[in-house]
Amino acid sequence: MSVKSLVNTRQLTICAVMAAVMCVLAPVSIPIGPISITGGTLAIYLTAYLLGGKWGALTTLVYLLVGFVGLPVFSNYMGGAERLAGPTGGYLVGYLPMVLLAGGVIQWSAHRFDEKGQTGAAMALAVQLLGMVAATAVLYAFGTAWYCVQAGVDLQKALAACVIPFIPWDLIKMALALTVGVPLRRRLERAGLL
Repeated sequence: MSVKSLVNTRQLTICAVMAAVMCVLAPVSIPIGPISITGGTLAIYLTAYLLGGKWGALTTLVYLLVGFVGLPVFSNYMGGAERLAGPTGGYLVGYLPMVLLAGGVIQWSAHRFDEKGQTGAAMALAVQLLGMVAATAVLYAFGTAWYCVQAGVDLQKALAACVIPFIPWDLIKMALALTVGVPLRRRLERAGLL
């Protein structure tokens, strides 16, 4: 087996594992209106940490396709094309640009500040947090625009129902991803899996 195919096999295996993690975490939800608090964004943050933007987007696409064909992997254990095409589907499709941005920033900062000691580690964490905040803002913008069009509501009502209640929860998920993602990525890199 060539080195290139070994790398691709490892990468694809981690993608498959992370797609499975998304399928397990995302359906777990707390309904609080038209959108539920789910483990989906936590899974996206962790995927961004472990796979970066490109491979993270591929993993997220696999997750979305699994839900598209009808497996109950979306919030509240739902699935099907109608979930992606419906009013809240923009938040699901918005996972793709979210993971691209968050994963790209996380990868860049991990390499940029890798050898700069404690100061570099603190800078990397700050940049990674900002990357996740920016990526979540992209998700909110994409999903909210979609929701406004599909549900026929104005921006103020959409923000009140679909964004504002989720900000504290997403900040908690970002902190959890920082806490878990950084050491997990380091361990996988040391093991030669990333």
